[in-house]
Amino acid sequence: MRRRVLQATIAAVTVAVLLLGFPLAFLGAQYARDTEVRELENRALSLASTIDFRDSRDIAMTESMLDPYVDGTNALAASVLVVEADGTRLQAGEPITGRSLSAEAAAGTGALVILTISWWDVFWLSARVVTLVVAAAVVAFAAGIAMAMWQANRLAAPLVYLAASAEQLGSGQVRPSLEPSGVEEIDLVAAELARSSDRMAGRLAAERQFASDASHQLRTPLTALSMRLEEIAAASDDPGIQDEARISLEQVERLVTVVDDLLGRSRRAQGGTTEAVRLIDVVRQQEEEWEPTFRAAGRELVLDVAEDTQVLATPGALAQAIATLIENSLKHGGGRTTVRSRPSGPSGATVVEVADEGDGVPDELAPRIFERGTTSGAGTGLGLALARDLVTADGGRLELAQRRPAVFAIFLAGVPRSLDPDVVMPRGSVVSTGKERRRR
Repeated sequence: MRRRVLQATIAAVTVAVLLLGFPLAFLGAQYARDTEVRELENRALSLASTIDFRDSRDIAMTESMLDPYVDGTNALAASVLVVEADGTRLQAGEPITGRSLSAEAAAGTGALVILTISWWDVFWLSARVVTLVVAAAVVAFAAGIAMAMWQANRLAAPLVYLAASAEQLGSGQVRPSLEPSGVEEIDLVAAELARSSDRMAGRLAAERQFASDASHQLRTPLTALSMRLEEIAAASDDPGIQDEARISLEQVERLVTVVDDLLGRSRRAQGGTTEAVRLIDVVRQQEEEWEPTFRAAGRELVLDVAEDTQVLATPGALAQAIATLIENSLKHGGGRTTVRSRPSGPSGATVVEVADEGDGVPDELAPRIFERGTTSGAGTGLGLALARDLVTADGGRLELAQRRPAVFAIFLAGVPRSLDPDVVMPRGSVVSTGKERRRR
C-alpha cells in the first residue's frame, strides 16, 4: 500500500515536472533572447533619434556621445557603429568578434546606426534562465516526494497497525486499541475488528474460567482422596492394606497428571496471550513478594533490570516463571540471588537470568532438571517443569545457563521500538496510528 501510493504520487509529480519544466525552460530561454534583441533594437532607435536631434541643432556628432548606448539598462554590453551619410564612421564599445546579434536603425540624416552584441552573452543569459527553471523543478520534485511520503505514511500506517491488531487477535491476545486514523474506510474496519475482538475475548474468558473451575473442582477431591489414602497406609499395619493404598494412591496421582495434561492442552489450543510487558514491573512485583522471605532467611535479593526493557510475554505466566526460579534459588541456592536482564542478539530478544551464589546444580541432576518429578528431595519436582511450559507457551525458552553457581536463563522475544510502517509487528495492548506511544 505504502509503496504503491509512493510510486503513484512520484510518477504523477515526475510527469507534471517534465510536462511543465521543459516547455517552461524553453520559453524562458526564448524570452530572455527576445528581450535582449528588443532592448538592442530600442537602443538603436534611440540613438538614431538622438542623431536627428543633434543635426537639427547643428551639434556635431562625436564618439563620446555614443558611450551611453554601449551599456543599456539591465542589458548586455554592445558595440556601437554609426555610419553617417558622408561615410564618416563613429564607433564606441569593444568590437564584437565571432558569432553575434545585430540591430540596425536609420536616422533622418541618412546615418546608419548598428548595435552588435555577442551571441554567447545571449546564450549564457538564456542558460541561466534554464538553470533557474531546472532548480525550481528539482525543488518542486523534492517537495512532491516529501508530500508523497507523508501522505503514504498517513494512509499506510493505519493499515499496518490494523494488520498488527488483527494478528494479535488471531493469536488470542488481548484486544489492541486503535486510535481513529481519519480515513473513514479504515476506521470502519477497525471498529468491526474491535467488536469481533470483544466477542472473541468473551468466549476465551468463558473457556478459561471453565478450565479454571474444572481444575479447582477436580483437584480438591483428588487432593483429599490422596491425603486419605496416605492416612490409611500410615495407620494400617496390614501389608495388604498398605499395598492397596499405595496402588490407589498411584492411580490418583496418575489421574492428577492426566488432568494437568488435559488442561495444558486446552490452554495451548486457546492460543497465546502475549503482549508488550515492561519487564521491570514484573520483576519489582516479585521483589515485593519475596524480599521479606529472603530477609528472614538472611539472604539478599537484588534486581538488575533496565527500566525501558520490554518483552513479548503473558504477564501472569512470566511472573509465575520468575517466581518459580526465585523460590528455587531460595530453597536450593545460597548467598545473594540476582535477577538481571540483558539483550540477546540483533533481533531485540531479551534474556532474564536468575542467579545465586550457592553450590549449584549436581551433575547427575542437571540433564533432567526440567523433567517432571526430578528433584533433589526438597521439592515436588514440578516447579521448573511448569515454569518451562509457561515460557515455551509464550514462544520463549527456559534453560540452565550455568551449573555452578546456578544460573537459569529465560529467553524472551523483544518488542520493536519502531513505528516505521515497513515493520509490521504487534505493539501489545496499545497500537497507535499517530505518534509513538509506549505502554506504561
